[in-house]
Amino acid sequence: MNANKFQILAATGNPGKIKELKELLADLPVELLNLKDFPGVREVEETGSTFAENAALKAKGYARQTGLYALADDSGLEVSALGGAPGVYSARYAGENAGEREKIEKLLEEISGAKSDNRSARFVCAMAIAAPDGEIIFLAEERCEGAIAFAARGANGFGYDPVFIPSGFDKTFGELPDEIKRKISHRALASIKIIRYLRDFIDI
Repeated sequence: MNANKFQILAATGNPGKIKELKELLADLPVELLNLKDFPGVREVEETGSTFAENAALKAKGYARQTGLYALADDSGLEVSALGGAPGVYSARYAGENAGEREKIEKLLEEISGAKSDNRSARFVCAMAIAAPDGEIIFLAEERCEGAIAFAARGANGFGYDPVFIPSGFDKTFGELPDEIKRKISHRALASIKIIRYLRDFIDI
């Protein structure tokens, strides 16, 4: 651990999220730790009914356990033809242990069975920062509008990226380069607010 940098816990063990967050916060003088650095912590259950509630639960829970400022996000996909599903259940939509391919296959099957031509969707991301005592000191929520492709395309990103086409583009997040995603994605837009707050908070 680098004592010269302000330490923040990224309250996730997801390699894809860790990579994205490190890239998004790269210009800040912070050391971004993650749950893999704290193997003894107990998992915080995501029992909230909204992305914001789950982000806050995770930030509070992991901040209290580690004694660090914790940054947590909860994000997912809302599909119009499915009434907003999978929503907060995006990560476990096809079952707790389902892989990314299984999640995408289930999603496409559900949309096909919905008998709707509406393929509009949006990615939503809520990010919360908690102080070491668990107090939520900042919360941001952003979304990226788009549509669901008829088949997975591209190997970039993670989760549902290969089937999500952001508005204004004809390529999926799985096909678009990281430099574009860092400007338009739901997580990138929420991170802009987080970065602005952290700059003021750290006084840099």
